[in-house]
Parts: sequence; structure tokens; C-alpha cells
Amino acid sequence: MEKIIQITAGRGPAECTWVVAQVLKKVLDEAQDQSLETVLLQREVGQENGTIETATISVKGKNADIFANSWIGTIQWIGQSQFRKMHKRKNWFIGIFEIEPQKNTSILENDIHYQAMRSSGAGGQHVNKVSSAIRATHIPTGITVVSMDSRSQHQNKKLATERLLKKLEGETLQQLKNHVGKQWENQLNIQRGNPVRVFSGSDFKKNKVEKSYKGTRQQLKTNLRNENN
Repeated sequence: MEKIIQITAGRGPAECTWVVAQVLKKVLDEAQDQSLETVLLQREVGQENGTIETATISVKGKNADIFANSWIGTIQWIGQSQFRKMHKRKNWFIGIFEIEPQKNTSILENDIHYQAMRSSGAGGQHVNKVSSAIRATHIPTGITVVSMDSRSQHQNKKLATERLLKKLEGETLQQLKNHVGKQWENQLNIQRGNPVRVFSGSDFKKNKVEKSYKGTRQQLKTNLRNENN
């Protein structure tokens, strides 16, 4: 089971990017406590030291879906601005969204075409007369690598395969990063009110989330309307 989540400050001010950094630590710590594997796929640092604009994490393991769902939504931090001491605003919001993982395309042996070719460059007459170099091509993508490191065709085939797999892995990672980039519009969709988790103070202590927000929702809207970022 794998879940990919994005933690983002949206278009919030520096205070929100500080909250993202704190939440990222909380998410990673909590995942570790639950024996879940996490990989930081992407991170954009904020303008202030120790802040993060957005971070994307892969979470794998048993009950990864339950873990991710417990974080997805709006996160609220109640506290004094770390950067503007005289600022009146006390409520800051960031968002956590789920990103659909890219489909993994398994690499089959039949998808790789090998072609023997003569080595070039230094190495004497032997490498020029014997077709020991190997060109490996991944047919579905057209990605090609060449190995002419060894005089052994078998060894060059092995090296070419390793290089091709590594290159394909890099391409897959780049596709994932591009996929994450397309989710950037999530930053425009952070919903205030009804936070799934609330933290407070400079120590980022977790507060209990009330089941009903009818008494505070209007006040939050009023605060956000009257206070400038």
C-alpha cells in the first residue's frame, strides 16, 4: 500500500511555511512510530530559514491509507507569528492533499533489444575487430545506452542492462516530479475551518480537535477577512 501526500502552505505567508516545516516533522515522526516507510519526493524551501513552501511524501506499509487519511485536510496552528512579533493574527492554515501515484510500468526482458557493435577508441586492434560492445534499447520508450567497457560481450551486456535500468528509473522519477508539479493547484484550494488537526504554541503541541466547529467557524472567517497576510 502506497499513499502520496503533499503538504503545502498554498499562497500563505512565511508563517504558513514555518507550519509546513513543523507538520512535515510530525508526519515523518508519526509514520516512523507506526513502522511506515517514508520517502521525501519533493521539497521547496521557503524564503525564511527553516521554512518549507511545499513537501511531497510517499508513505508505504500496512495501513498507510489510514495514516494518510488522518492527515489529509486543513491543518491549523494557533500561535504568535515567528517573523512578525507585533502581528495580531493567531490562526494559520496549511493544507495536506493526496496525490494519485503514477502507475508503475514493469520492465520486461522482452522490452529490451540488444545489438552487438564494434568498440571504438583506445584498446588496440582487438576491440576494433571484435563486436564486443553492446547497445541496449528499451523498446517502449526508445531509451538507449551503450557499454563498451569490457572486451567481454557478456560483461558489456550486463553493464548495458544495469545502465538502462538506472536510466529508466531516473525517467520514472522525473515523471513523478512532473506529476507532482501538476498538483500545484492544490495550493489554491486550502479550506479554512474544519481542520483535521490543530497545533498551538512555539512547541507545536497537538490540540484536541472538536467534532463541531459551528461556534468557531464564523470567528475564523471574520479573523481571516479582517487580517492581512
